[in-house]
Amino acid sequence: MAERRPSKQIDALPETPTVLVVDDDPEVRDALSSLFRSVGLDSRLFASTAEFLQHKLPQAPCCIVLDIRLPGVGGLDFQAQLTRANIHVPVVMITGHGDIPMSVRAMKAGAVDFLTKPFRQQDVLDAVAQAIERDGKRRDSEKSLAELRGLFESLTTREREIMTLVTTGLMNKQVAAELGLSEITVKIHRGHIMRKMGVRSLADLVRAAEALELHQTKTSTP
Repeated sequence: MAERRPSKQIDALPETPTVLVVDDDPEVRDALSSLFRSVGLDSRLFASTAEFLQHKLPQAPCCIVLDIRLPGVGGLDFQAQLTRANIHVPVVMITGHGDIPMSVRAMKAGAVDFLTKPFRQQDVLDAVAQAIERDGKRRDSEKSLAELRGLFESLTTREREIMTLVTTGLMNKQVAAELGLSEITVKIHRGHIMRKMGVRSLADLVRAAEALELHQTKTSTP
């Protein structure tokens, strides 16, 4: 592999990311491990997808550098298996025998890049940096959504009902009529909801409802 230059995207990450290398060639695994170690990345090496599946995914942002031709389940089929299993770790495909149909299939399935051996060190680092950045954003999004769900679960049953109705665009008096409450009661509940959900405006509450995928048909009252 050719000479590399420093990769700022990787160095700027707050956690030490991990690259999961799946390749049946020990020389390739060792070369990639050395390359990633030189820029401060952790790596885990696997000779097959079966070996990969015996280990847990790291807690830090990560990506998979995956060879297409492997003993047992090949890279493209394994990529599809990960998707079906709802495992969304970004994949960088590598191969010594690539062709256009393979690259198209890999990219359509969500691969970050498709690199043909022998590849430049910088090309690998750039692809890995992009993949790790993508995984970091996914993890942040999932963490934020989990926190939002926790806040929603902290609401009472009545507060959840009112939040669902309010965020469809109903006014307080319409929500009151829908639930058989007084308008002042709805206003009080609405204040509690805003505080518990940590929002300051109705627009923020609507965005929270959209993120939580709350669905309620808007009901009009006479």
